[in-house]
Amino acid sequence: MSSITRDRSGAWRARYRDPEGKQRSRNFSRRRDAELFLTSTEHAKASGSYVDPVLGKITFDTWAKEWRAGIVDLRPSTLARDDGYLKRYLQPTFGEKRLAEIDHAMVRAWVAGLTARGLAPSTVVLAGLLMRKIMATAVAAGRIPASPCNGIRLPRIEREEARFLAPTEIGALTDTINERYRGLVMLGAFGGLRIGEMLGLRAKHLDLLHGRVNVTEILVEVSGQLYFGPPKTRAGRRAVPLPRVAIDALDDHLRRYPAAQGDLVFSAPEGGPVRLASWRRRFWKPAVEASGLSPLRPHDLRHTAVALWIAAGATPREIATRAGHTSVVTVLDRYGHLFPDSEQKVNAALDVLAKDAGISRSAQVVSIREVYS
Repeated sequence: MSSITRDRSGAWRARYRDPEGKQRSRNFSRRRDAELFLTSTEHAKASGSYVDPVLGKITFDTWAKEWRAGIVDLRPSTLARDDGYLKRYLQPTFGEKRLAEIDHAMVRAWVAGLTARGLAPSTVVLAGLLMRKIMATAVAAGRIPASPCNGIRLPRIEREEARFLAPTEIGALTDTINERYRGLVMLGAFGGLRIGEMLGLRAKHLDLLHGRVNVTEILVEVSGQLYFGPPKTRAGRRAVPLPRVAIDALDDHLRRYPAAQGDLVFSAPEGGPVRLASWRRRFWKPAVEASGLSPLRPHDLRHTAVALWIAAGATPREIATRAGHTSVVTVLDRYGHLFPDSEQKVNAALDVLAKDAGISRSAQVVSIREVYS
C-alpha cells in the first residue's frame, strides 16, 4: 500500500513498496507532486519498468568511468576525442551530479550554455551525442528509468563549401611540394584517398599493372602514438581504380623511393611512418603557400577527386564506391550541386518517347485546348 503523510517540517512524504516488498519513501514540498510520484511509481511497477532509485545515486563521474571501461569497439582516435569532450564539456557541469538528479531541463540548459560560449555547432553536437550515449547506457543498465537527453534539440551544422582544385592547380602543387610527396598529391587528387589511407598505404596494396589501389589499412596519430588499423567502415575497404596520370606518378615515386611489399609507400625522410602534424608543417604548408593555394587542407585533395570524377561523368553510385562512402546519399548531399543540370536532356528524351508513340505536337495542342475549353 502507498500513502502520503505530512511531517512537522511541512514536507509531504510519499511511502510505497518496491517490487520486492521493501518499504521506501520520498519527500516533496507539495502534496500534488507526491501524488504524481506515487501514480507514476505504481504504473512503473505494473508495467515492469520500475527502477530502484538507489541505483541512480551514483555520480555522473563514476558512471562515466564505468561506461568508458566497457567500451571495446571504438577506434583510438574516437576514444581520445570522447575523453577530451568528457573532460572539457561534460564533467564540469554534470560530474558531481547524481544520475537521478540530471533532468531534461538541466541538459537543455547545458546545450544552450555551450552554444552561448561560442562553440562551433559541430562541437556542441558531438558533446551532446556523447552525453546522449552515456545516459542511454545508464538506462540500459537500469540506473535510471529514462534518458534526460530524450527530445533535446542540438544545433544544426551548416556544411562549409568544399574546396576543389583545378587541374592546373594540382600541377602547381606537385611542382612545389617536396618530390617525395608528389605521388601522394596525385593519388589524393585523382584517387580520392583520405590522408590516413595514403599514409597507411603499403606497396603490396598497389596494383599498378591493373591500375588500382587496395585500401585496407590506415594510419592515425592519437596523443603522440601512431596506430595502424582497418578503415572506419566496411565501405572504406575498397579497390580504387586509378587514371593513367596517377599510375604514372606512383610508378615514378616507387622508382625514386623503392619499397618492399610490406613497406609504406609514403614514409618520412628519416624513415618510418609519417606523422601528419609534422608533415603538414614541414612539407604541406610551405608547398601550399608557394603555389598560391592557401588555405588548403590535405582533405581538399579528396574533394578535388570527387569534383573531377563528376566532371568526367561518373555516377553517384560509382563515386560512392570509389570514395568509400556507405551510401550515395552522402555523395548527393555533399556534392549534388556539382552534377550537371539535366532538365533539358530529360525534356528532349520525353519528346522523343512521345514522338515514337505517335503523339504529334498538333495532337498535344488540340488535347490541351479541349481540356481547357
